[in-house]
Amino acid sequence: MTKQHLTAAFTVDKTPEEAFAAINNVRAWWSGEIDGVTDELGAEWTYRYKDIHYSKQKIVELIPSKKVVWLVQDSYLSFIKDKDEWNGTKITFEIAANGDKTEIKFTHVGLAPNDECFEACSDAWGSYIKGSLRSLIATGKGQPNVKES
Repeated sequence: MTKQHLTAAFTVDKTPEEAFAAINNVRAWWSGEIDGVTDELGAEWTYRYKDIHYSKQKIVELIPSKKVVWLVQDSYLSFIKDKDEWNGTKITFEIAANGDKTEIKFTHVGLAPNDECFEACSDAWGSYIKGSLRSLIATGKGQPNVKES
């Protein structure tokens, strides 16, 4: 049996080039403090949301209009016991043209249903990917400041 990873996917009426540019404009769709370059191969950048979530990513794959992969080098999640559960995971975006539309498939490789963060992270990623990122690609405006429930 293959391991399941957290995934989300959607389709937009935009080009793969537009989707790729939006994914790499992380500040426009992911809320929190982002420090560093988010659109160059080999670049490292950090994400911080209050004292709740910190992660350091390295861009390990960047194929224009096709794929983006971030390796989580360090992380801290205050709301779970295993605070560095994301360490060593990969956050991937696969982009594919489908007729006159573009499909985006997000996968957090290494974050599986049996992991402590899976449910909370699934909800958060779902909001950011299917809400904010999709909006950024489709309309040019993301919704990075998701309201907490």
